[in-house]
Amino acid sequence: MIAAVVLAAGGASRFGSAKQLAELDGVPLLEHAIRAVQAVPAIERIVVVLGARADEIQAGVDFGSAEVVVCEDWATGQAASLRTGIQAVRDGADAVVLTLGDMPKITPQVIARFADLADEHGAHTRARGMFDGAPGHPVALGSAYFDDIASLEGDIGARDVLKRIGAFPIECGHLCSGIDIDTPETLEDLRG
Repeated sequence: MIAAVVLAAGGASRFGSAKQLAELDGVPLLEHAIRAVQAVPAIERIVVVLGARADEIQAGVDFGSAEVVVCEDWATGQAASLRTGIQAVRDGADAVVLTLGDMPKITPQVIARFADLADEHGAHTRARGMFDGAPGHPVALGSAYFDDIASLEGDIGARDVLKRIGAFPIECGHLCSGIDIDTPETLEDLRG
């Protein structure tokens, strides 16, 4: 089974409010990310990891068929939400496609490319999205690497794990924007 995890647990300190709920084209940012994953038939299970303002976000976003899990220790850093997401899917998932809830322009086609890799390579999938040569998301990881994610601590993502296991870079910049909404100004630029 191929699962997807949408990471959206952060406190959005640079944004100043729950950026997951900030609207782009009349839809909350997080909902854009969820819809993109839901549009990929190869993904059989979708988990959205929330943390800060979880109740408020759950009330303001249509999650469709996606399951919500709450990372209680989200404030300890990115590793906590990654661990929570992997823990939620590890039983039964051969591979997982990881995306971020604040990257609203990642398209279903790009996510499908990573799901195809996961289908082809199963437990040994290891790929990372790149945008004009810079690392980004999606990321596809097989179950052989779930324990590596489970051992992460602090305010770090999977970057070191991906480097150590030799994640295959997939350039996506020609297919969609990898813009990550961290500030209200970034969102306004995207709206403009």
